[in-house]
Amino acid sequence: MEARLSHALKEWDVTVNALEKGKTILLLRKGGIRESQGNFKIQYNPVLLYPTYEHQKPDLLQPDYASLVKSVSLGWHPEMISIGSWAEITDVFKLKNLLIIKELFPDHIWTNNFVEERLKWKSNQPLFILLLRVYLFSEAVIIPYQSTYGGCRSWIKLEASIPLKESKVVIEDNKYYQITARIRQIIKRS
Repeated sequence: MEARLSHALKEWDVTVNALEKGKTILLLRKGGIRESQGNFKIQYNPVLLYPTYEHQKPDLLQPDYASLVKSVSLGWHPEMISIGSWAEITDVFKLKNLLIIKELFPDHIWTNNFVEERLKWKSNQPLFILLLRVYLFSEAVIIPYQSTYGGCRSWIKLEASIPLKESKVVIEDNKYYQITARIRQIIKRS
């Protein structure tokens, strides 16, 4: 039986593109407004990567990524969604130490200011650092948008599952392990 996924992690389109191009393996999460009890937790692994457009702001991104943001009006979403990848969440860290998080600046796409603001928001909760091993589909899967996919939450279940058979890893084993080892060393100091 072929492997299939129907659960997806929602993330900004610019971030999904950076993951798919191997520019980053790192996500920062605190949880969406509609998260269970307002807290982030890993609900599914592996997951499809579902691109979102709302709330993307160029001033929250490092310069190389700011120009890639597609500005949209509040509540806008495409009628058809392109799912181009899936990921294994290989590592999850919880951090509250801003200095350690700032050391990870070369490994993600956000500005230090945005990271600091995320850390301050719900300051009693840590910032989750997720490391993702991303796999690209040979051809993106196009699905229709459903209202159940909307809202400020991290996890959604797609109406149909997507087969994983025609996908390949974005970052080869040795390089991925080198990146994760370096990140783990930084985080270990916290």
